[in-house]
Amino acid sequence: QVQLVESGGDFVQPGGSLTLSCVASGDIFSRNPLAWYRQIPGKTRELLATITPGGRSTYRPSVKDRFTISRDVAKDTVSLQMNGLKPEDTATYFCNTAYATDRDYWGQGTQVTVSS
Repeated sequence: QVQLVESGGDFVQPGGSLTLSCVASGDIFSRNPLAWYRQIPGKTRELLATITPGGRSTYRPSVKDRFTISRDVAKDTVSLQMNGLKPEDTATYFCNTAYATDRDYWGQGTQVTVSS
């Protein structure tokens, strides 16, 4: 069964940190690069970071020096450590494969709000 469950979102002050977690159940996730995305209402979902099953990662330039993606293949989990959070990081965060489109299955996401 394919399932994505994101967690860890919260309300934080600028400069704060959060770690998001995602349980990605299903063969499609275990054998593909995984990614974290975020979306602001009314805007296109944006890709933030990807990680291969072997641990190779890529990042969107705007988060490269602040976010770290990691993955535990054995536990079907992918995480996103976020430091130095800014108000513009406020969004709903999702995990999925690095190839996911709007027509694919998506989880509920987890809300991150950065505000003073």
